[in-house]
Formats: sequence, C-alpha cells, structure tokens
Amino acid sequence: MSATKERVAAISIIASGSMAAVKFAVGIAIGSIALISEALHSSVDLLATIVTWMVVRVSDKPADAEHHYGHGKLESLSALGVIALLYILAGGIVVEAYGRLREGVTPPTLTALPFVVLVVDIAVNLWRARALHRTAMATKSQALEADALHFASDVLGSIAVIIGLGLSALGYAWGDSGAAIAIAVLISLLGLRLGRSTIETLLDRAPEGASETAEKAIRAIPGVVGVERLRVRMVGATHFVDATVLVPRTFPIDRIDAIKRTAQAAVTAVLHDADLTFTAVPVARSNESVRDRVMVIARNNGLAIHHVTVHDLGEKLTVSIDLEVDGEMPLDRAHDIAHRLESDIRDEFGADVEVDTHIEPLEPELPVGTDAPDARVEEIRQALARFAAEGGAIHDVHNVRVRDTDAGEVVNFHCRAAAAMSVIAVHQKVDEIERALRRTFPSVKRVISHAEPVR
Repeated sequence: MSATKERVAAISIIASGSMAAVKFAVGIAIGSIALISEALHSSVDLLATIVTWMVVRVSDKPADAEHHYGHGKLESLSALGVIALLYILAGGIVVEAYGRLREGVTPPTLTALPFVVLVVDIAVNLWRARALHRTAMATKSQALEADALHFASDVLGSIAVIIGLGLSALGYAWGDSGAAIAIAVLISLLGLRLGRSTIETLLDRAPEGASETAEKAIRAIPGVVGVERLRVRMVGATHFVDATVLVPRTFPIDRIDAIKRTAQAAVTAVLHDADLTFTAVPVARSNESVRDRVMVIARNNGLAIHHVTVHDLGEKLTVSIDLEVDGEMPLDRAHDIAHRLESDIRDEFGADVEVDTHIEPLEPELPVGTDAPDARVEEIRQALARFAAEGGAIHDVHNVRVRDTDAGEVVNFHCRAAAAMSVIAVHQKVDEIERALRRTFPSVKRVISHAEPVR
C-alpha cells in the first residue's frame, strides 16, 4: 500500500515539473498573466507533490513508543501546508491581475502554441487526477487526495486560460486578466473544500457513518448485550474505534476474550482498516436464573462451589451450596469464608433468604501417574462389566484405563445406556457401579465414567 502511494506521488512530481516549466515559458513568451498564473499554480502543485512524496514515506510507518496512534496525521498537516500555499498564490494572482486591468496592459501575443500546450496539459492532468484520486480512495490518504484536487483544479484552470486567451483574441483586452482572477477564485474554492476535510480530521471528527457502521457490526456479535458508548476517529487511513460493550456477567473470561477478537474482525471487515479498543462491561440479564446469580457471586469472591440447589417456598428462597476449600484450612477460617458468601447471597436476594453451605475439602490435583499393567486393567474391566450387568441399565463397558499414582489408582471408563434414559437415572446407575468398584478395590482413589447413548 505504501509502495503504491510512493509510486503515484513520484510520477506526479515528474508530470508537475514538466508541465509547470512549459506553461511558464510559454506564458512569459506571449505575455499572458493567466498562463503564468496557471504555471505558478502548477509549481505549487509540484511543491505539494514533493511534500506528499516525502510524507507518505513516513505516514505509513507503524506506531512506536512516541507515536501510539501511528504517523498518519502527518498527511493532514502536509495538506494544511499546501492549502496555505494555494491561498498565498491565489492572493498574488488577484493582485497582479487587478493591477493589469487597472493599468490596461497590452494583451498577450497569440499563437497556436499556448493552445496546444494547454490541451496537452488538460489531458495529462485528467490522467493524473484520476490516478491520484483512485489511489487516495484506496489508501485513504489525505495527502494524495489533496494532490488529486490540485490536478483537477489545473484542468479547470487550463480551461479558464483557454477561454481568457480566446476572449483576448476576440478583442476583449480584459480576457487574460479575467481568466487569471477566475483561476485564483478556483484555487480558493478548492482550498476551502480540502481545508474543511483536513481540519475535521485533525479535530478528530468522526467519519461520516463510521460510528453507526461499527456499532451495528459489534451489536450483531453473539453474546453482546449492547453497546454503551462508541467513538471513532481517523489517523491517516486507520479508524481508531473505542467501544464500551455490555456482555453477560455470567460469561467466563475466555468467552469474553473471544467476543473481543470477533469484534475486532467485524469492525475491520466493515471499515477496512480499524484498530479497536474494546472495554467489556459485565451486566445482569433479565433471564438469569437464581443459580446463575449465585455462581456469579461465588466467582466474584474467587470461590469454587458446586451442587447449587434452589427451592422456592413462595415467600422465601432456600439455597444450598457445596463450597470447596483447602482441606488443610482451619475450620474457623473456612467458616468465615462461608459466612461471607452467605452474606453476599442475602445482599443479592434479600435478608430472609435461607442459605446453607456445606464445606468440603477441595479435590487436590493428583500427581503424575503411570499406566497400570495390562493384567490390572483387565481385572478392573471385568469387575466394571460385572457390576454393570448386575444393575441392568448400563452395559458395554469399554475404553477402560487405569493409572497408578501416589494417591492411589485412578480409573477411567466409557459405557452405554438407552438414549431415552434421563441424565439423573444414568448418573445414579453409574454411581452405583463406581461405589461398587471402590468397595471391591480399596486402592482405587477415583473413578471417572463417561456414559454414551445407544444409537
């Protein structure tokens, strides 16, 4: 992208310099203030193009320790400098043209040469303006856009010179000076248009429609509750978007991080070049269950809970929780933790809520184990198959694995049950098998089962 901008700017330098020199020489030769003014205008364009070429080499550099938003604003500053030069030129042209009108200077000497030069100039400038505008839109470069406007104004300026020289040829002595004043007015109008766009960028005005487009893209992401605030500003070709997004407070951190990454991709897709700052604000949703809200309270306290049971007694709620704490923790400290949790739950649901907390030791992480011998695995598999057959509902015990650890044996196995069987019923039957296995083999520390439906 940067190479494209540099190449287009370099071609413009050559074209500007060549055409400015030819128009200036012809203007001096025939004594046309309009043609000289147009040549000076092209000279300013040449200077602007050189500045543009230098700026685009810097503006596309990535952000660094001193320029956190990159170097894109250099293009806006260079555009302001070019605008200032244009207005100085326009003022000088008006003063000179008015002086000639007042003093009645001899009209220019007309030949076919100036008309040929101007026609060629129009063709060259049309090509340059189109190429620069296309590249400016593709790269969102204000510096190249300023260059494109200059060359478009050169086309109109050349047409004005042709009209002025034509009027002079028809005997209207003021035609040449009038054309010069028209060029000055044209330069001023184009400078005003470009200046407005450049100043709006420097003042961080949000690009037209960018906020709405970015917000719509973020709201469409699954899991986003709403967008509280969104701001957009342009730095060079990049849209910097600051978004404060509402997300469910029940979502885990990794889910919110996934939403953030999806939002960056979505905003980039609609704005093409975007840098998103995403601030997630957790909020309670109206469809949260009591269990969800209790889990949020525990998570905010950094506590591990499970087996949350809620009963609605009409006038009040009862909540039962299994709270896991370090097994070596003194009871008084564990009780204080449970009491704080219960207080937070009452703050959420009301002072009359009935809360019971069962304190149990946190299951420790088992040490690294080794696979048991094949004979031991087969012994465990046969026992599991026997216990399953006795219960009747569970069958096809397979994928049995046994690992030896310092804490004891750990058994993993898969089994099958009827597809229509409820989860509660399956869990009860599998629990019976697990308890029977531990009674038969006291060395088994833990049993992990995975029930699969019969297809």
